[in-house]
Amino acid sequence: MTELEVDAQDVVRLMLQFCKENGLKESLKTLQQESQVALNTVESVEGFLTDVQTGNWDAVLQACQSLQLPMGKLMSVYEQIVLELLELREIDVARAMLRQTEAMLAMKQEQPERYTRLESLCSRPIWDAREAYDSGSGKETRRIEIAKSLSTEVTVVPPSRLLVLIGQALKWQQHQGLLPPGTQFDVFRGTAAAKPDENDDFPSKCTHQIKFGKKSHAECAAFSPDGQYLVSGTIDGFVEVWDHETGKLRKDLKYQANEDLMMHEEAVLSLAWSKDSELLATGDQGGKIKVWVWKVRTGQCARRFDKAHSQGITSLCFSRDSTQLCSASYDASMRMHGLKSGKMLKEMRGHSSYINHCCYTLDGLRLVSSGSDGWVKVWDPKTAENLHSFRPNPGVEVPVNCCCVLPKSEHMVVCDRSSTAYVMTLQGQVVKTISSGKKTGGDFLTACVSRFGTWLYCLAEDQTMYVFNLREGKLEHLVRVHDKEPMACASTPTATSSPPTPTTVPSSSGALEKAPETEPP
Repeated sequence: MTELEVDAQDVVRLMLQFCKENGLKESLKTLQQESQVALNTVESVEGFLTDVQTGNWDAVLQACQSLQLPMGKLMSVYEQIVLELLELREIDVARAMLRQTEAMLAMKQEQPERYTRLESLCSRPIWDAREAYDSGSGKETRRIEIAKSLSTEVTVVPPSRLLVLIGQALKWQQHQGLLPPGTQFDVFRGTAAAKPDENDDFPSKCTHQIKFGKKSHAECAAFSPDGQYLVSGTIDGFVEVWDHETGKLRKDLKYQANEDLMMHEEAVLSLAWSKDSELLATGDQGGKIKVWVWKVRTGQCARRFDKAHSQGITSLCFSRDSTQLCSASYDASMRMHGLKSGKMLKEMRGHSSYINHCCYTLDGLRLVSSGSDGWVKVWDPKTAENLHSFRPNPGVEVPVNCCCVLPKSEHMVVCDRSSTAYVMTLQGQVVKTISSGKKTGGDFLTACVSRFGTWLYCLAEDQTMYVFNLREGKLEHLVRVHDKEPMACASTPTATSSPPTPTTVPSSSGALEKAPETEPP
C-alpha cells in the first residue's frame, strides 16, 4: 500500500481551525506567529467578498483578525475604511484608525506620501470624492478592486476537519477489527478507554434530574449501546441528546448547540438504537418513523417512513446487521422496513389489540412481541411466521407491557400489568416467577434489565421502581422515582465513571430522573 505523506503545515492548519471554531483566539494568534502558517479560511468566500463589496466593514475586520494577509492588501482595506469614514464625517474615528492600526502605521513607514495624503483629507472641512479617489474611480470601483485582490488570499473548508479525520481513523480501526464497535477510545493514549467499573450494581441515589417545559414531558428514553448518549423523545415531538453523566444537553453536537434539534410533528413514542450506535430510529404518534444517522457529530435524517403505520408507533428495534427496522403499533401489527430500499418488507399480524413492545433475541433469529391482548408471540423475521404464542399467566387476560431478553441467556423476562414478572423460554415455559407481593396499586408498567442481567428493574404505577435479584428471584430494593406516574425506564448498557449503574425514568411530571436513594425493604 502506498504511504500518504501529510504536510506538516496542513497539520498546523487543522489545529488553527480547531482553535478558531472553539474561540481560542490567543492560542490561534500565538500558533500562527510561531509556526508562520496562516489559516486564511472564512465561513463563506462569497459572503466575505460580498461584505467587502457592500462596505460591511465590521464583518470584514472581524474576519481579518484571524487572517494573515499581505501588508499591501491590508493597507488597501484600511485605507478604504478611512475614506468611507471621512465621507460619513466620522473624522475622529478615521484619525484613530489612521494613527493606531498596524496597517496604517506600516503605510506611514513604507509609503509616507500615501499616508500623508490621508492625513490631509482628515483636515479637509468638506468631503470631495474627486479628491479622495483617482480619476475614473469611485467608492464602488475601489471596493470591487479590493474584493478581487482578497479573493486569492482566502478559502473555505468544511467545519471540524480535525475531529472528522480522527473520527474517520477510528472508524477504519473498527472496520479492520482493531477497535470493537461501540468501544470508547482514548485518543490521547491511543488505546481503548479502560472501563472504570465492571460491577453490575443497582442504582441507589438520584444523581441528576432533567427538567422539561411546563407543557412537555418525556414519553420515552434510550441509551446508545456504547453508553455515550442518552436520548429522550417528548410529547411535543423533540428528540434530544443528553450527557447522562452531567444531566445536561449535549452542546458538543453542533445542531443542538445551534438549537436545531431533531424533531417530529407529533409526540415521539418510541426510540431504538442500532447495535453500533450509528443509527437512531424514532417513531411518533401519527405512525411516522425517522431514522437518524450519527456521523461526525451531526444528526441527519437518513430515512423517513411517513406511513409506517396507520396509528402510533409503540416500539422499534433494529435487526442485528442494522439493515432492517421492526416497528410495532397501536394498529395491532408489526412491520419490517428496509433501510436501503425505504420500503415495507413484511407485516406480522396476530395480536387482537395494541402491541406494546417488540425486540429481537440475542442471536437475531427471532422477534418477540408483547400485546395488550395478554399474548406474547415469537416470530421468524425472515418469513413473518408466528412460531409460538403464549400467555405468561394462562387463562388470565392481562396486558403484557414488554419482554426483556436476558444477556448471555436463552430466556427472557415477561412483564405484564400486574405485580408479577416471569422468566420464560421462547416456547412459553415459565422458569421463574418474580413478584413484589403487593396486592393492589402496584401493577408494573414496564421493565428493563441491568447490563449483566443481575438486576430486573420493574417500574410500577405507585411511582416506585422495584429492584429484583434475577438469580435469586427476590426483591432487593425499593426506589421512589417520581411524584407522578412514570412512563418508561432505561438502564445504561456500559460501565459508567460514577457507579452505580443509573436507570433513567421519564414521567408525566415533565422530568427525566436517575433513580433516587431509598432505604431497602
